[in-house]
Amino acid sequence: MDWNEAIEELESRRAQARLGGGQTAIEKQHEKGKLTARERLDILFDEGTFVEINDLAESRIDDFGLDKKRVPGDGVITGYGKINGRTVFASSEDFTVIGGSLGEYHSRKIVHIQDMALKMKCPIVTINDSGGARIEEGIDSLSGYSGIFERNTIASGVIPQIAVILGPCSGGACYSPAICDYIFVVDEISKMFITGPQVVKTVIGEELSAEELGGAIAHAEKSGVAHFLYKSEKNCLGGVRELLSYLPDNNQASLPVKAGRSVDQCKSLINIVPDNKKKSYDVHDVINAMIDRESFFEVQKHWAKNAVVGFGRMEGNTVGFVCNQANFKGGSLDIDASDKMARFIRFCDCFNIPLVSLIDVPAFLPGSEQEHNGIIRHGAKILYAYSEATVPKISLIMRKAYGGAYIAMNSKHMGADIVYAWPIAEIAVMGAEGAINIIGRKQIQAAENPEAKRAELIEEYEKKFLNPYTAAKRGFVDEVIRPDETKVKILAALDVLKTKNIVRPYKKHGNIPL
Repeated sequence: MDWNEAIEELESRRAQARLGGGQTAIEKQHEKGKLTARERLDILFDEGTFVEINDLAESRIDDFGLDKKRVPGDGVITGYGKINGRTVFASSEDFTVIGGSLGEYHSRKIVHIQDMALKMKCPIVTINDSGGARIEEGIDSLSGYSGIFERNTIASGVIPQIAVILGPCSGGACYSPAICDYIFVVDEISKMFITGPQVVKTVIGEELSAEELGGAIAHAEKSGVAHFLYKSEKNCLGGVRELLSYLPDNNQASLPVKAGRSVDQCKSLINIVPDNKKKSYDVHDVINAMIDRESFFEVQKHWAKNAVVGFGRMEGNTVGFVCNQANFKGGSLDIDASDKMARFIRFCDCFNIPLVSLIDVPAFLPGSEQEHNGIIRHGAKILYAYSEATVPKISLIMRKAYGGAYIAMNSKHMGADIVYAWPIAEIAVMGAEGAINIIGRKQIQAAENPEAKRAELIEEYEKKFLNPYTAAKRGFVDEVIRPDETKVKILAALDVLKTKNIVRPYKKHGNIPL
């Protein structure tokens, strides 16, 4: 074979790989409102930077007519490029090739790119659009999944791992995204379920559509599996780019700094947060008063709304916010909020992102449903996550901080580096009314006017205990500050804590109450 023939054959194979399952299959993908695997990568990466590898890999199985279906690439595109000018590795499953099913070489390509990402200490993005394990390849498909899961686990906490669901993701395929740090989904396109609608109907007789069973809305609002929900693939992939702008390349790299529009609107906080503890407000307004303008990137905004977590920038630097949301369930901690907060805290600790906790919490949510579903176990995750974290930890007690929930929300005793409180903060075992019903019961019963006596005792209790000064006297609050001082104080704390270093006892790993 001469040079001309050799180059002609190479270009022919490359063209076949680029075409995937063929023009007809590409058109069907578009008819479903979906982009192709390559179109997705074009949106994800900076223009002209993506480099594909293993583009000519093919299945070696000929059984069941697979020899007539296979094409170079084996249904997944893998490679690396630049996102916001920084190196990122990626895989993108191609549904036009045998339904994007995962076979031996399909999985080998993904495993190889995972290994490269870990060696180079760079983030990895996996785009999932697959019919699941390739049945024709039998046990080799299952083995392929296990290799992917193992690498997800080894890389966890070392490099950011982001999964994007842009089509079906069923059975064992769900578990790689589940081990990743974040999952992105698109309404009416993303589907995730361990067993599909037909199996559910056959086994338990429940008839559900794929959307009802495991669609984007279901996982964003009900299960909490999905972290980010979008209306279009383009916006979703733009969201991945945005998330990466807040994160370091790995757990030993510096956090990115992005110049933004610095604001200090903390003078407005006395108008945002009512001094009447029975009135609600939106904690997003508190966050936005102190961070760079339009820099808050919320995580799991549709699930467990009594907790608000996400990334913001202060003077261009990434900060993780963990907040109680007073306008949903009073900001109380329940099972889902506990899981949401603990997972986010641990991610920030993995990648050296300082934590700011905005606290207004009345209690762990009471009730038999919470108790029977394990609020003790789930609530303990917050305690564990905060105590385990060695990053800078700053707390601001805005209004209520009662009982066990006060302890859990990064209290001084749990390892908070600096605790601030506003003058209206109430730090106590419980609210005045509940406390007096217990400790003042005999006095109230013996009084000529029980209601007047109750009111008198409540007022006395509030004046004596429901303020930040008792805690400040004991050193549990470092400083009582005015709301308009909030940003200045937090920035000063972040600055002094940037050289924080903690040495912990040797251990393989802790045993978090999962």
